[in-house]
Amino acid sequence: MPAHHGPFRPGDGAPAGRHIVIVGAGFGGLRAAQQLKSSPARVTVLDRRNHHLFQPLLYQVATAGLNPSDIAAPIRGILRRQRNTTVLLAEVTAIDLATRRVLLSDGDIGYDFLILAAGATDDYFGHEAWAQHAPGLKSFDDAVEIRTRVLLAFEAAERASDDVERARWLTFVVIGGGPTGVELAGALSEIARHTLARDFRRFDPREARVVLLERGPRVLAAYGEASSASAARQLERLGVDVRTGTMVTDIDAHGVTLGSERIAARTVLWAAGVRGVSLARTLGLPLDRAGRVVVERDLSLPGHPEAFVIGDLCAFEQGSKSVPGVAPAAMQMGDHAAANVLRLLGGRPTEAFVYRDKGSLATIGRAAAVAEIGWFRLSGLLAWLAWLGIHIFFLIGFRNRALVLFEWSWAYLTYQRGARLITESIYDSWRTLWGAVATTGTPASAAQGSAAASAD
Repeated sequence: MPAHHGPFRPGDGAPAGRHIVIVGAGFGGLRAAQQLKSSPARVTVLDRRNHHLFQPLLYQVATAGLNPSDIAAPIRGILRRQRNTTVLLAEVTAIDLATRRVLLSDGDIGYDFLILAAGATDDYFGHEAWAQHAPGLKSFDDAVEIRTRVLLAFEAAERASDDVERARWLTFVVIGGGPTGVELAGALSEIARHTLARDFRRFDPREARVVLLERGPRVLAAYGEASSASAARQLERLGVDVRTGTMVTDIDAHGVTLGSERIAARTVLWAAGVRGVSLARTLGLPLDRAGRVVVERDLSLPGHPEAFVIGDLCAFEQGSKSVPGVAPAAMQMGDHAAANVLRLLGGRPTEAFVYRDKGSLATIGRAAAVAEIGWFRLSGLLAWLAWLGIHIFFLIGFRNRALVLFEWSWAYLTYQRGARLITESIYDSWRTLWGAVATTGTPASAAQGSAAASAD
């Protein structure tokens, strides 16, 4: 494979000298790139997608509240004014720390300094076969697949020939009681109770059952007990069946097994855990139990002061707690890693990272949320307004903010969700996996026509 010896050609106006490579343009990687805009070095941002994704709102895409383009922006557009920065669409396969090279699927690229912000993926705790039956939520593809499965479940319920089969289609199980699980469960209940309440003729969507399963003793375990209890109460008011202290022992295409208990459900969603991406294993350095890279106090790799790991891929202990894998922490790490690179460029020593907890927020449904900001504890409408304002503020681009604010305002007034689209390609794969045609007895051609007609 040919080697790429730098992203710039002679005469392109880029500064000569040191080369900084950033892998991943999530919250941490993008923030690091922005902080290096005035650095006396070349900066290359590598990502296998061409967009920055505002992941905290991904569940809104999965539950038909927003369109994918509402919560994303092209990486090149964000960084276009940075003359020292080049963005490359590339898939990173490994990191060679000894030779200071990033290996790509179609070549390699050298670096003087590296900031690794490749993120995390779903962790099924050794049960990888569960992934096909219980998709997680980490990308647009995941969100669109979940949206399609949810909407098709209601379509299948309309075609079901008996009440038992209809109940299976109208049972939704969310596994994991963290912020993502809580948000998904609340949104699913609202879809059934309000958005789709009058859209079907052969059944009442309000009959849908949403079950939230959490292995630990309470939902939102990272929050205080008062906020956790408030979240559980708000979920129950939305009609969600909240079960804590519950361990899943098996998942298949027809439901979930909890020891001796069985929940028959055609739609199961996974929000129970994450682990560092497989790229971390190519470093040959110690990882924690979640596959994250154990770093030094300045976020650098042990024995490699020129390489830093940030965001969800970084295992960093502060006091007796791990720094959480949330957007504010990733952005702080991005700022700090960039600052340490600038210090090294200037011949100065690096500084230790200190995480500043600026609070936690989780939304549950319409005017329902919990928030912990310093010693403030909010719940209900006030917490929801705080959550809305903060998320709108951090969205990149005026267009995104305006669209999301309009969509949320419309949904709040009408209970409607405008992104209720079923994509045909996902429908085909879903039909094969779940046996929808065989279950309902609907001919393949008629089923495809129904799916196409159901797109709003």
